Amino acid sequence: MPELPEIEAYLHALDPRIMGATLENSRIRSFSVLKTVDPPIVAAHGATVSGLSRIGKRIVIETDCKIDLVIHLMVAGRFQWNDEPKPLPRKRGLAAFDFSTGSLMLTEAGSKQRARLHVVTHDTLADLDPGGLEVTTATLDEFAEGLLSERHTLKRALTDARYLSGIGGAFADEILFHAGLSPLQMNTNLDGEELERLYLAAVETLRKWTRIRIDEIGTGFPKNVTAFHPGMSVHGKYDTPCLVCGTSIQRISYAHRETNYCPMCQTGGRVLADRSLSRLLKDDWPTNVDELEG
Repeated sequence: MPELPEIEAYLHALDPRIMGATLENSRIRSFSVLKTVDPPIVAAHGATVSGLSRIGKRIVIETDCKIDLVIHLMVAGRFQWNDEPKPLPRKRGLAAFDFSTGSLMLTEAGSKQRARLHVVTHDTLADLDPGGLEVTTATLDEFAEGLLSERHTLKRALTDARYLSGIGGAFADEILFHAGLSPLQMNTNLDGEELERLYLAAVETLRKWTRIRIDEIGTGFPKNVTAFHPGMSVHGKYDTPCLVCGTSIQRISYAHRETNYCPMCQTGGRVLADRSLSRLLKDDWPTNVDELEG
């Protein structure tokens, strides 16, 4: 799923391409993607793009007619830019927005079609905001209030869009690694020093990866957007040596979501139980680093 750094990279690439441009036409192939009917999207045809912004993981294309296009890419949605309008791909194409400067295409891999398009009036835009705090501009106290709003594991608390904005599974893994905290530690069990460590890791990780994503595309347009990046410390690095201690990065899976962590740097040498594999392997499932390496 594109997270805050990828969304910011898309906004960076879109700004010189569509700011001030006219939305000449829209082509919606899959009406499952369009979640609103009033106002109709044709009401924005002929309008000029007056702003680009972000609500959590949603991209907002604002127009001078006060009708906004709000796009949530969800897990597999992606954008493509073409200098001229092109036919939508038969299998992956969901929608295209033809501007006077080029065409923005919305595609999605797979068949679930979770990407969403809302067409709303500007005065109702706030209704789509899940309410999460912008971590990179938050104070420690504000971050703590958001993180501790409900009792959850740290991984879940970091990725709850109602309280903290823009963080998904990939960057939660990275943040927790740099904070030296277990993804399964309960948020309510943090002491003051751990809370500050987590806050600083969250701010720096999101800022760092936003810079990396934007620097990578330069004046181009994002391609092959993925949750994995070779420069990451733990996410997607299962069974590779930790960059800090050399221990093999481990993973646990639950509800089709994967968590990656270093058992030495984050869990005191303890190997976390995977809800499926540990039940299957029972006594053969390693419980600590010595058993894992043995």
